[in-house]
Amino acid sequence: MSKLTHFNTEGDAHMVDVGNKADTRRIAVAEGTIRMQPETLRLILDGGHKKGDVLGVARVAGIMAAKRTPDLVPLCHPLLLTRVELEFNPQPDQHSIHCTATVETRGQTGVEMEALTAVQIALLTIYDMCKAVDRGMTLECIRLLEKLGGKSGHWQRSSS
Repeated sequence: MSKLTHFNTEGDAHMVDVGNKADTRRIAVAEGTIRMQPETLRLILDGGHKKGDVLGVARVAGIMAAKRTPDLVPLCHPLLLTRVELEFNPQPDQHSIHCTATVETRGQTGVEMEALTAVQIALLTIYDMCKAVDRGMTLECIRLLEKLGGKSGHWQRSSS
């Protein structure tokens, strides 16, 4: 296992120096799920929510969150993102919506945190828009699926 990079030799938190790293294409994919009552999912999918297009608003929130990650996570580098995509897959049999975020840049550090932040904020937006009818919604299994680029190359989660 590698050492923690956000601490210096004295044990103090610091921003990792990426100044000598080469610019490379970097991609990260993250996922997560929100579970809800069947009626809540039906309301979202039928477009019957009085607040409007829940998934459309959640998509914009996720994109905005990816762009603002360094404002939320103290030691993240500000990055020029070249792509942020969010995909929502309703799963009626599980009363849930699965979200996948893909984030890309060309730079000196990866975009894993941006992809994870996009998923979390998109799912939180769904919760926020629907909490009046279902406070028992649950966010689950938010995790990194894949990252490409940089010195460490390609990493992909095993199927477990």
